[in-house]
Amino acid sequence: MDIRDSLKNIGIASLNEMQEASLEAHRKTNNIVLLSPTGSGKTLAFLLPLLETLDAKNPGIQALILTPARELAMQIENVFRSLKSGLRVVCCYGGHDINVETRSLAHAPALLIGTPGRILDHIEHETVDISTTATVILDEFDKSLEFGFLGEMERIFSYLPNLHKRVLTSATNVVEIPAFTGVNSPCILDFQHTKSPDIAIKSVYTGGENKLETLYKLLCELDKAPVLIFCNFRERAEEVSNYLWDRGVDNEFFHGGMEQNERERALCKFRNGSTNIFISTDLASRGLDIPEIKYIIHYHLPPKEDAFIHRNGRTARMNASGTAFLLFDDEENLPEYLTEAPETFTLTGKRTSPAVPRWTTLYIGKGKKDKVNKMDIVGFLCQKGQLKKDDIGKIEVKDYHAFVAVRRGNIRQLLSRINGEKIKNTRAKIDIAR
Repeated sequence: MDIRDSLKNIGIASLNEMQEASLEAHRKTNNIVLLSPTGSGKTLAFLLPLLETLDAKNPGIQALILTPARELAMQIENVFRSLKSGLRVVCCYGGHDINVETRSLAHAPALLIGTPGRILDHIEHETVDISTTATVILDEFDKSLEFGFLGEMERIFSYLPNLHKRVLTSATNVVEIPAFTGVNSPCILDFQHTKSPDIAIKSVYTGGENKLETLYKLLCELDKAPVLIFCNFRERAEEVSNYLWDRGVDNEFFHGGMEQNERERALCKFRNGSTNIFISTDLASRGLDIPEIKYIIHYHLPPKEDAFIHRNGRTARMNASGTAFLLFDDEENLPEYLTEAPETFTLTGKRTSPAVPRWTTLYIGKGKKDKVNKMDIVGFLCQKGQLKKDDIGKIEVKDYHAFVAVRRGNIRQLLSRINGEKIKNTRAKIDIAR
């Protein structure tokens, strides 16, 4: 497929320097390590060259992409589908119905994407055959090692007798490449430091107050822009979230111990602006498809510098600027990787509550498998709900349901108007997404 046609399909006029270098390297060599920060366009950098090698007439699985996180796997799938190549792709991950995946794998896709554990499950249950696979891409491979997927990945590689091309991507080069990958003398494309991010880093001290109270006061100082709060532990992320809800502040928490549908809902609400505040472990520091973040708050500082860098990398991406706040109580000291404390940010107390989001998320219990698309939803909400198009924000249609952002002030009247109405000639559960 012509790369230019693919770019037109996603509305991109030209590739950036890193993507051009990746395309050229793929044409010349079979062992590539791509180092580039989150948000720089790594996904396109390995998908576009892949399109040049995939053959629609080949009946087997030609390429395999392994990722450390479910959300990253789904994001790659969505980007691949948006390129409109006409090639089949299947995405497999924990928390997804394995029977649905098995049925999709009955006819081998050209591209298989997934998390190591779920892909290995399919291989060992013989619901997928990767013996024909010639290309493997390990996206965020250092994160996969950090998450403990070394054993699963090594076993997957033992099922690849015809492997020809190996591609590893990462945001850092701190991890030694495992021997089982067979990546020898690779072409290293290092774009880690192509620009200096415009990030202001500031310290916020509790001054003897409860740390949660100081966090609340800091949030009162910020505007409606997205805020990402990092905690070192799952339990503390939930504790912070519950505290803010008790203070009447919309927020979502996110960590690896949540069910897939809970993680999906939380991400949708943050992406569409129904909440400005997202509280997470380091799971949100890389790979996730989330909006440009203006503010990062380290409720806890991570023990290692590379984690600190990845967290801050969520802001000041592309041409934007951002601010990272370090929250200290009286007993916390600077980690070794910070030689001196950043300048102190003084809380003014001028505002007594954080900014309220503009949107609320509506849940609709019908999705792609019910032949419902975005235009169906817009038509339904405009005709039956009497909304204007400006009252409707981001829409995400999943397999069996959809999430829709609507202006916060319209939600109660809207629900009364559409109660009992049909969408696409069928009734669906419709309510505020909880």
